[in-house]
Amino acid sequence: MANFDPAAETARYIDGLGPEALAKAADYTTGSHWLLLWALLVSALVTWLIVRWGLLDKIWAKMEKRGWALKTFTVSALFSLVSTILFLPWTIYSGWWRETSYGRTSQPLADFLVQGAISMVISALVLGLFFLGVYFLIRKAGKVWWIWSGGLASIAIIFMLLISPILIEPLFNEFKPVPEGEVRSAIEAMADEADIPHDRIFMYDGSRQSNNFTANVSGVFGSARIAISDVALKEASLDEVKAVTGHEIGHYVLGHIWRMVGTLAVLAVVVFFVADRIFPWFARVFGSSASIGDPRRLPILIFIMGLLFQFAQPVINGIIRMGEREADNYSLKTVNLPDALAGALVKTAEYRYPRPSALQEMLFYTHPSVEWRVRNAMEWKAKNPPPAN
Repeated sequence: MANFDPAAETARYIDGLGPEALAKAADYTTGSHWLLLWALLVSALVTWLIVRWGLLDKIWAKMEKRGWALKTFTVSALFSLVSTILFLPWTIYSGWWRETSYGRTSQPLADFLVQGAISMVISALVLGLFFLGVYFLIRKAGKVWWIWSGGLASIAIIFMLLISPILIEPLFNEFKPVPEGEVRSAIEAMADEADIPHDRIFMYDGSRQSNNFTANVSGVFGSARIAISDVALKEASLDEVKAVTGHEIGHYVLGHIWRMVGTLAVLAVVVFFVADRIFPWFARVFGSSASIGDPRRLPILIFIMGLLFQFAQPVINGIIRMGEREADNYSLKTVNLPDALAGALVKTAEYRYPRPSALQEMLFYTHPSVEWRVRNAMEWKAKNPPPAN
């Protein structure tokens, strides 16, 4: 392909979106980054309100004759419920109104709130159990509680990855087998290479929450499954479905989930360690003198953890981007449909500006820029031309 120019082809794909769409994507993406800062400020306000009201102190006092474990679980779970309710105006704005205004979702507000209520209950149960474990470790392990809590975090992540496709995701979406036809046949052939059973190939009504073009291979061990949004099936060609599915299978085959679990476990240890050191200062800022081992001060601990994980986000994003590059290359090597992969990637540029600065990508992007990914596909095409007919 002597006359093939990867740079020119990449520019053709990106510029094909048109200046209006590119400007809208830039505005949406930049606004999403600012939301991270505003969310921290809202979180600080919610934390201050709950601590100042003494809400958890009152609950703890009313349960004075109950066992420590029950009291700890109860205040942790109730804090999750109360904070979610206090966050509701912000959640509606950032998760529904803004997404609707940019055309990223068509979900009715009532359905958004119902699904939010389900998520709230699940989060309360999970958070209650997890922090019951954390506070138990603080009591039993003393000064090295943060090491053991990092291990607890990794166990919790693996457990959620295992049960999520089976018990949680079906609460929010309807999963059905991909209908018989050329799409299913193609996906079955790809699933065979990854040892994913045919009865674990699904389509789901992702359009219920989002108009974004997406697919995934989720789960661990026996719960692994391929799930393709109805948005992708409606908007994509057969080759694009194959290219995207190849990418998602790449994540599974290359074990990216385990790399992420390890990363989060290490970060959890670091975050718990730092939180242990700076907790007294933040407690004073929020008007408390309690120690980190007091479950009634969970709002302060969670705020600190959220703040620290926000600072760690560039590290997390960098590891995710590395996995995305590897998954793209896996699709190119196994499916070898570079133009289809590029076409599918351009569809994601509507909500992820394709030409960020290097700093913007490093700090905020969980995926390499669409421009880089399309260029990578075009470079592959230049080096691996299709066989002549």
